[in-house]
Amino acid sequence: MALDPAYLEYPHRRHGYDHELYDWSCLHTRAPVRWPDGKTVAVWLCVSLEWFPIVPGGPFKAPGHMQTAYPDFRHYTARDYGNRVGVWRFLDAFAAAGVKASFATNAAIAERYPELIEAILADGHEIIAHSTDMNGTIDSSLSREAESALIGEAIARIVRAAGVRPSGWLSIARQQSWNTLDLLKEHGLAYCCDWVNDELPYRFRNGLVSLPLNHELSDRQIVAVQQKSAESWAESLTDAFDWLAGEGRAQGGAGRMLPVHLTPYIMGLPYRIDALERWLAAIAARDEAWFAPGNAIIAAWESHEQAQAEEAGRG
Repeated sequence: MALDPAYLEYPHRRHGYDHELYDWSCLHTRAPVRWPDGKTVAVWLCVSLEWFPIVPGGPFKAPGHMQTAYPDFRHYTARDYGNRVGVWRFLDAFAAAGVKASFATNAAIAERYPELIEAILADGHEIIAHSTDMNGTIDSSLSREAESALIGEAIARIVRAAGVRPSGWLSIARQQSWNTLDLLKEHGLAYCCDWVNDELPYRFRNGLVSLPLNHELSDRQIVAVQQKSAESWAESLTDAFDWLAGEGRAQGGAGRMLPVHLTPYIMGLPYRIDALERWLAAIAARDEAWFAPGNAIIAAWESHEQAQAEEAGRG
């Protein structure tokens, strides 16, 4: 029996995307972004500060969660090592290189480790909201009301514990529902880091900004999943930086962005931290590099966006 012709009809089938979340755009067709001081590669260090409840919960198990029969003290304490030891090495490494970072922070971390949050803020780093804890996952099985309550709770608890209101959001596992973008906007957030389909910020149609946090170069992906060495991870990052810097030169100083997603219990170990320190020192010495937290990158990009809008208005 032949298919009804209506079976092949889809109202959103067109050039670009099959949704209305953001506009179609190719990087090479956009007006070049100019970063501050003539820099061409914005290096964004994003550290995940995660508190894993010893029993997983939520609609799915977050990456890095407990693995064996409970109580899984081996994985629980390995994760906690990052907050007790590894992240402090990160802070020392960032200070030595003279760079600033974003810390995607579970509300439970802000509450349980006040001295850590105090040190992060004292060094001039940014706090990004990273849900309540690693059971605070989002997917479309959550009602809109439940998801809104989760986002609101995470922000409120971070504000109470840290004394600062985050402008950015990173979902657990970068997972969203159909409602997430609108809910983040409703809760007063300016940007989210879940979408990985670009190398520059872009704007969703609801006004929220996407700051892409590519997972391919994360320490979790290269070191923990692919089982490569810390030196191989650093080499990959250097290769990426060189390529982006070359693209910028070829386009007359156009800006690019290199996101570096870091996990304290992975790269903070004593046999890996040296690779991070050496990479930071080498890249910080490059003329093209602009190390900046997410909110600074967003501010610079929004200035570019505004300038483009004004030029279009004059045209």
